[in-house]
Amino acid sequence: MISKFKNQISLSIFKTCLFLLVSCLMFSCYKFTGSSLAPEMKTVKINMFPNNAANNLPSLSQDFTVALQNRFLQRSGLKGATDNPHLLIEGEISDYNITPTSIGTPTTTETGNTIQALQNKLTITVKVHYENSIDPTLSFDRTYSDEAVFNSDLDINTIETAQVRIVNERIINKIFNDIVANW
Repeated sequence: MISKFKNQISLSIFKTCLFLLVSCLMFSCYKFTGSSLAPEMKTVKINMFPNNAANNLPSLSQDFTVALQNRFLQRSGLKGATDNPHLLIEGEISDYNITPTSIGTPTTTETGNTIQALQNKLTITVKVHYENSIDPTLSFDRTYSDEAVFNSDLDINTIETAQVRIVNERIINKIFNDIVANW
């Protein structure tokens, strides 16, 4: 009886080891990078995105460009290049706007009625020119836009930087996915 029990345990251990070995072999055959870039693509150049929006946040151009460069250099496996890059990304920030999205109840003051915005919406629009020197059919010119809504009772100077960071991150995700993940 003990011998039969030992054989069952040995068989279970063998099956488990075999399963783990096969699993490791299967997973080693596939890379989970999510990248659809051709293997010969090695370099990227991302030019400064000037802020050409009518409303201007002074640090927006630099913050956006650096965040985009960091995303590509850290998550794509590409190296930065100054001459003859395989991928070239450039463009401009074409719109930066904060507008009220919902209006509160009018309040009466000494000077008359005023309308209070309950929420504001920050919208950023970026035009992107992308050149792929390995496969020019993948090159494109696109416009990306995103927004964040926040309460109007918050100090705009305090909240603006955080909201800009959120919107920039969303736009950068879209650009990265369109170029690297090709979704």
